[in-house]
Amino acid sequence: MQNWMLYVGLAAVFIGLVVAVASLAFGDGTGGVSRSLAAVEAIKAAPEPMRKELDRPFGERVVTPLFSRLTRLGRRFTPNDQSARLRRKLDLVGNPPGWDSDRILAFKMLGLIVGGFVGVVLPLLFGNVVGAIVFGIGGAVLGLYLPNLILYQAAYTRSERIQRELPDALDLLVISVEAGLGFDAALAQVARNTTGPLAEEFFRVLQEMQLGTGRSDAMRALADRTDVDDLRGFITAMVQADAFGIPIANVLRIQAREMRIRRTQRAEEAAQKVPVKILFPLIFCIMPSLFIVILGPAVIQIIKSFSNTGF
Repeated sequence: MQNWMLYVGLAAVFIGLVVAVASLAFGDGTGGVSRSLAAVEAIKAAPEPMRKELDRPFGERVVTPLFSRLTRLGRRFTPNDQSARLRRKLDLVGNPPGWDSDRILAFKMLGLIVGGFVGVVLPLLFGNVVGAIVFGIGGAVLGLYLPNLILYQAAYTRSERIQRELPDALDLLVISVEAGLGFDAALAQVARNTTGPLAEEFFRVLQEMQLGTGRSDAMRALADRTDVDDLRGFITAMVQADAFGIPIANVLRIQAREMRIRRTQRAEEAAQKVPVKILFPLIFCIMPSLFIVILGPAVIQIIKSFSNTGF
């Protein structure tokens, strides 16, 4: 019965496609033009408020109100400190333009609705009610937490880039300061001649200093926006040097040397982890394949030999 209904549905879809193609191929086009003219006349005859509403962009008419409702729904069903945690994650990501905690809440609610709907509908198409319940709950949970996973991965990738770029940036800072530039000018030189999230953070520090923020406060704000321990240690050393009047060039030289040493240690640590990480793929994936390739022909020959002897 289900196969018969499936065949009927496929046939109906095929007939509909054939009729649509035939109407486009053999029609004279006057019907489409007439309908378009009728639609234009209907819009002109509509009341003034309706015409103004239709003249607005689609995003302003539909998308923005939809996201506003999803945001209100997200605030209603999430804890009170959820917005603060999302703002912290956005700081770690670098505060991309157009992204805020309200938009993340809206996407969480949208993922919850879409994931639950897809998880329920797909198993029901195959007549699996239990699967619809299970996959509906799973899809809703996945859609709800998918924006959090994306933010976490983006923040982790950005922090890794900052950690990799920090030793080279400190070397350039040392060279600039020893060449006679002040710390602010050296920081601007590094920001102009490098790319990546660290250069963007240095630009933000310079902008805050130009707006009247003190150097120590701007550097502390940079430490609050990141979770890289090496960068925080560097900022702490620079703030203390500024407070106690220690020459910045000496502090920068020591910090640059320590960063290079830490980068070497991290590389050695990653190299030491390789044998442990490759152990399970070696045992469960590579070794069975080698055994099949090497011992397979021998096993086939042994089986043929025993079969020919009559055993």
